[in-house]
Amino acid sequence: MHAFGKKRVIEHGGRSRGDHADRLKYRRKACPSAGIALHGAMNRAAMLAPSRFSSFFRAAFAASGALLAAACGREAPVYYTGPASGHFDGKRFFNPDGESGTGGAQRDGAIAFIEIGLGRAGHHGWPSSVPIRPSVPPRRVDGQDMRVTWIGHATTLVQTEGLNILIDPVWATRDSPVQFAGPKRVRAPGVALSDLPPIDIILISHNHYDHLDIPTLQFLAQRDKPAILAGLGNDTLLADYGLTAIARDWGQTVMLRGIPIRLTRAHHWSAHWLNDRDRALWTGFRLTLPGGDLFYAGDTGAGDMHWPVEARGQAPIRFAILPIAPYKLLGPPTGNHIDPEQAVAAFSMLGAAYALGVHWGTFQLGPEPIDGPPNRLRASLAAHHIDAVRFRTMEAGESWMIPRLPVAAKE
Repeated sequence: MHAFGKKRVIEHGGRSRGDHADRLKYRRKACPSAGIALHGAMNRAAMLAPSRFSSFFRAAFAASGALLAAACGREAPVYYTGPASGHFDGKRFFNPDGESGTGGAQRDGAIAFIEIGLGRAGHHGWPSSVPIRPSVPPRRVDGQDMRVTWIGHATTLVQTEGLNILIDPVWATRDSPVQFAGPKRVRAPGVALSDLPPIDIILISHNHYDHLDIPTLQFLAQRDKPAILAGLGNDTLLADYGLTAIARDWGQTVMLRGIPIRLTRAHHWSAHWLNDRDRALWTGFRLTLPGGDLFYAGDTGAGDMHWPVEARGQAPIRFAILPIAPYKLLGPPTGNHIDPEQAVAAFSMLGAAYALGVHWGTFQLGPEPIDGPPNRLRASLAAHHIDAVRFRTMEAGESWMIPRLPVAAKE
């Protein structure tokens, strides 16, 4: 269950609190509209499914209302302070190429969240669970061999050069700040948390709940003491839970366990609570490895589709991890997630040798069929005459030994 002992509204003692008048203005604007949305969602949910709108859901709404009131009674958090830039206005981060956090769940709001939670989001035959075959990864993979295990959603384990690199680790049952409501996991993690090998590096793309799972991070931090890397501001958020992280900006490089890791631009948004929208940066990652580089796009929409060009660089990318869903939530197609066709375009622009499609078939976030993203991916690859062996999806717990690059490609 997600830790809820500490409120997720924080001020970092060592950072500026920003302009008080601006925070009050933001709170007065955001809190009433959020309360109206919650009340409307409650009424609509009762009308949509009166038989299912039981005392349990009423209690859930009451709890949500209490949390909303608590958040509105506190100042908006400041996770990062620094000079304005091409993607930071001095208070919040934004996408420099246009739409900034207006697509997906943020646009659809509380009503979408409730309807998804009640199974009224137009999902096409999603089962309540999908059988998987859990696996136990080896303790280490040495040299330039690369073993990739899809654990579920965006969570992926990459083992190479004697290092275990874990991406967006989420073992939570629901994509939600509470575990009694919200989109429920239909694929169990492909590797039990206790069966993970010792983790050396954790990469966190952003602070949405399907990518940032505090209890999982606390468990791994205590057991393995990994280096945790994320975008600006996320270190402050994580510190509230006793977690130490390194935070950097797009374009900056950090050396972790002897591996250079550069943060790359993604087109998305962030929020971990009701009043911290875009206070922390979302990001992708590129890792420089002797056998060919590793790239993770993070959670990203298409935007101007120049981010794959920026991430490509001069050295070859051996393996890319790209999201392929959801295409939309309840409204028009989201601007904050790429679809399979856009993922294929990004794959080609990156010049990657191989890729894995992630961010599908785990949490019910969109109206696409559960097997829709892999099917569309295969169709798009065929349409572009790309061998499907190069860009795959896997079942949770399945592993893939990534072929080595030809010597000429690495030179």
